[in-house]
Amino acid sequence: MPEYRLQTPITKEDIKKLKIGDTVLLSGTIYMARDAAHKRMVELLENNQSLPVDLKGEVIFYAGPCPPKPGQVIGPVAPTTAFRMDPYAPAMYEYGVVGTIGKGPRRDLVKDACKKYGAVSFAAIGGLSTILSRRVKAVQVVAYEDLGPEAIRRLEVQDFPLLVAYDSNGDDLYQQEIAKYENYNQKTNKGAV
Repeated sequence: MPEYRLQTPITKEDIKKLKIGDTVLLSGTIYMARDAAHKRMVELLENNQSLPVDLKGEVIFYAGPCPPKPGQVIGPVAPTTAFRMDPYAPAMYEYGVVGTIGKGPRRDLVKDACKKYGAVSFAAIGGLSTILSRRVKAVQVVAYEDLGPEAIRRLEVQDFPLLVAYDSNGDDLYQQEIAKYENYNQKTNKGAV
């Protein structure tokens, strides 16, 4: 699979060339937000109000950081299960968010929204929180400070490792790989006792 080095903001042309299974090393600015922040943002959008941070053309990382130790920019940080943000994702893509980062499979409504709005959903590998945190070069709370670890943070990242899980064509890496696994199991289990 191809590997891309991308700098934010990611262009629509970059989004179009990404296919499921592609590896991306992302550098630049991304925003961290989880459930509580998404709930507030979607309520604002539903009421035709401005978001506290302009996220048009931006990438959102579904995560919450652990407190940093002295000398660290950020504590260990790992992707949250993306499925939890699915109810909010279509509205955020429609608003102009071009990508999201989480872990695990997502609902069809997200796949459809990626296709409709020309967005992408990346997967980051869970269990690599210390490695991912080393790729964060700066962090700043930019909205909803009252939410603590769920506040919106702006992160500066360098070579943040990602995998394209859902592309702007509506393709689904999880669905593809599960089908491959099931076919493999059917072939290897024939004749098994």
